[in-house]
Amino acid sequence: MVAKTFAGLEEVLAEELRNLGAENVEPGRRMVSFEGDLEMMYKANLCCRTALRILKPFYKFTASDPDTLYEMVKEFDWGSLLSVDKTFSIDAVVNSDDFTHSRFVTYRVKDAIADWFTDRYGAGKRPGVRLEQADAIINVHITDNRVTLSLDSSGESLHKRGWRVAQTEAPINEVLAAGIILLSGWRGESPFVDPMCGSGTFLVEAAMIAANINPGVYRKHFAFELWPDFDRELFEQLYNDDSQERSVNFPIIGADMSPAAVEIATRNIKSAGLSDMIEVEVKPLSHWTEAPENGVLVTNPPYGERIKTDDMEGLYKLIGTKLKNVFKGYHAWIIGYNRDYFDAIGLAASQKIPLYNGQLECELREYIIFEGDMKSFKKGGGKLHDDVESESRQPRKDAKKKFKSDRQWADEARRNGFGGRRGDDDKKKPFKKEHRRFDDDDFDGDSRRGGFKGKAGRKKEDFDRRRGDRRGDDKPSRFNRDDKFGRRDKFNREDKFKREERFDREERFNEDNPLASRRNEHALKSISFKKPSLPPTQGPVMRSRGWKKKNDQ
Repeated sequence: MVAKTFAGLEEVLAEELRNLGAENVEPGRRMVSFEGDLEMMYKANLCCRTALRILKPFYKFTASDPDTLYEMVKEFDWGSLLSVDKTFSIDAVVNSDDFTHSRFVTYRVKDAIADWFTDRYGAGKRPGVRLEQADAIINVHITDNRVTLSLDSSGESLHKRGWRVAQTEAPINEVLAAGIILLSGWRGESPFVDPMCGSGTFLVEAAMIAANINPGVYRKHFAFELWPDFDRELFEQLYNDDSQERSVNFPIIGADMSPAAVEIATRNIKSAGLSDMIEVEVKPLSHWTEAPENGVLVTNPPYGERIKTDDMEGLYKLIGTKLKNVFKGYHAWIIGYNRDYFDAIGLAASQKIPLYNGQLECELREYIIFEGDMKSFKKGGGKLHDDVESESRQPRKDAKKKFKSDRQWADEARRNGFGGRRGDDDKKKPFKKEHRRFDDDDFDGDSRRGGFKGKAGRKKEDFDRRRGDRRGDDKPSRFNRDDKFGRRDKFNREDKFKREERFDREERFNEDNPLASRRNEHALKSISFKKPSLPPTQGPVMRSRGWKKKNDQ
């Protein structure tokens, strides 16, 4: 099977799957492959907080043109998956020079499936096409000429938990929010604070993590429930098992300056049945004067894109001030988009993890807030950066390294005017910009369903857990890179200007002196700048001309 996720969360999802008992777990790019039985597939949909979809591949082949694609799809025995009275839909993801449009791929696959049935049962005898709630959702993934057909066992993207009844502008995706909390290492063993909570996504996801509530219990439907091999008894057993849930012993606190946002957050929290775990109130960041000791702060401040304030740098400066004066002893995790705003915080980040928030290339930064100055902090054994990487953090470093190296390689390819895959130096061709496809998995949506309310040990009449009660921008980076390694130094421009000036001066000299590159370096300097004599060197500076008198030497 294959679990899809966001770039940067692959290792987090892999760890979730291992904890569920999956075998042969292998992280990839925006996905994790794994093996397991029917129970494992149900668990992955119910329990994984950082998965967007769970796919079950069933047919693989190669095709280099649309006609071959059509013929190969038509060769499959579609009667094993569909019948004339069923419906299906197709979701295509394409990354290939041979297939440049995902919609065209969708049409060709649909035609092949329909023709397979009409050839056997006559005209008009074929499954229907249905965009929503189809009996079978077929995922088509093409990389170069490799084609994989999979059954989508999830249906709607798994980020649509089912508890959200309202949202503010630009809410953070539930899968991304859960992934950030899991990256922080917080599991409910300390206070949790989001001082700019918006619609309450971080608060709800944090409460579910702390209480170990499976995110899938709020959903009304999974696609695998319509499959012929659906085991209802097994699924009901897994769905109603709340034996692993636990009580929450530390406060989860949220606030926002907008009364409308707090009202929406309150509705979402109530829909999720978590009102007894979460405190939320109307409070601007400037009004924070105290906080529970030694907690974790996670927040998603405005980026200045869809949500703006009159003074963005002032807002981030205020964040830094409050971190230093109010949240001492905290580990603060902030996801942002603009490096200039991060700089306004005025604190050194202990970690920088690249993540995508929708189409925006963002960074998740950790700030360790300590008492006193840096010298005293380090003297007491404190560390901002781990000298020895733990097993839990090493995968993040590896992912960050790969993320950066891929980006640097792409930038270099654009500068040099060549494209293609890394290592294809013998197949250089004019660079073609990759058009990344963003599907519903990359964006948040408004689930128009009511919420599930439930927790072990609560009143049965209020929180019934029976199945029948389920209710249901690609913009350039704003990090303003000045060089290909992502560094941004205040002296870069001045140094760059000096280097260019020196290079131009040497180029002008070389143009006037065609043989300059062959001559002795010291001799060149003495000639170009008209010095009276050569600088001292070891050995002869220039070979003897043979015409000087002996007493002149």
